[in-house]
Order: sequence, then structure tokens, then C-alpha cells
Amino acid sequence: MNTARHILSVLVWFPAVAGLLALFLPRQAPRLLRAYGVAAGLFLFGQSLQLLIGATHSVESRGFRYVENVEWIPSLGIRYHLGVDGISLWLVILTTFLTPLTLYVSFGAIRNRQKEYIAAMLLLESAMIGAFVSLDMFLFYVFWELMLVPMFLIIGVFGGQNRVYAAVKFFLYTFAGSVFMLIAILYMVAKHKALTGAYSFDYADLMRLGFPVNTERLLFAAFALAFAIKVPMWPVHTWLPD
Repeated sequence: MNTARHILSVLVWFPAVAGLLALFLPRQAPRLLRAYGVAAGLFLFGQSLQLLIGATHSVESRGFRYVENVEWIPSLGIRYHLGVDGISLWLVILTTFLTPLTLYVSFGAIRNRQKEYIAAMLLLESAMIGAFVSLDMFLFYVFWELMLVPMFLIIGVFGGQNRVYAAVKFFLYTFAGSVFMLIAILYMVAKHKALTGAYSFDYADLMRLGFPVNTERLLFAAFALAFAIKVPMWPVHTWLPD
């Protein structure tokens, strides 16, 4: 594999694979576990810096770069489509920078089930990066929902006294918000089908659709609610203090 050409796939899938491998490390070697988790995170941070190569003020740099676009489920117009622009690039680098730092700092408090914690954190990193670089809305939604799994485990297993309650509340809040976003995505896909005769979840295709202003506002509200809960923003933030 040409690493530079497929750098986004490396960034998306390496943490998930590294997290899976962490489960096979000996539980009786905490130093090895901690070193492995931080090293995996630092390796990915180093890889993510490749995204800065060629970040010039040229015309090409204003579009999506490092694009990977292959068919996944052709009958439904679903593709494995990745790319970064000037916003998502920095979100990816921020994620890869914070993950090893978070792992290193948290080991002072987390003494038990460290390999499960490392696996969950790396899977969470994989899902976050996947959401940032997905240019297919179905793929984006898969990564968006995948974030719930490691977050639920991290909160429910490694949280405070009311961790189970907090984990369930977090799951219900974020899942409820995601349902509205899913409805908005499916509506746009149905609109594309009605206009062109073909399904497409591709971001570029859906951006070219024209909607009445009131419809656009409803679609925006559906996405904004899902994002506001995940951030979280007031008044849908109450899962976070718990």
C-alpha cells in the first residue's frame, strides 16, 4: 500500500486494529500496556502530520485532498469515500494529538482493566477520525454511531459512582439526536433518487440538491441537534455532568 496515497485509510483503521491487538497483551504487564497505548497514539499522530504536506494556498488546496473513493454498496449508491479539507484536516490532527496525551494522563487514575480501556480509546479515535474524513453520508453515519460503543464502555466501566446511569443517559441522548440526523440524510437521498433515478449518499451529490428554504431549515435543525448533543451544548448537555 502507498501510505501517502491511502493515508486517510491508515488514520481511520490503524487505531481500531491497534485497539484489537491490545486485547491480546498480557494483563499482568501494565507498563507494557501503557507503553503500547501511548506508542500507538504517537505513531498515528506522526502519520497524521503527513496531511500537512502540500497544504499550500494553491487552488487545489481549497478542495478535498487525499481523496479515496471506491464503490461499497453500488445498488444503494454507497461508497467508501474519504477526503480532508482545511477544516477536517486540523480536527484530525487535533484528535491524533490529544489521544496519546489523554491515554498517558489517564493511566494515573485507571489501574484496572487497562487493556480494555486502551482498546476502547483507540476504537473511539478510529471512529472520530472516520467521521471527520467521510464524504459519504452513510459512511459518516456509521462512524458517528460507532463512537457510541467505546464511549458507553468508557463511561460505564471507568466512570464515577453513578457511571452506569451516566452511560445509559449518554447513550439515550446521543442516539435520540442521531435518529433525527438519520431521517435528514435519508430524506436527501430519497430526493436525489426522485430527481436523478439513482440513490446516492455522496456528500457532493447531496450538496447539489435544491430544497425550499423551510426544508433546508429543518434539515439543518436535525443535524444541529445531533451535533449539539454530542458536543454537548446547552440545554442538551445534561448527560455530561453525570
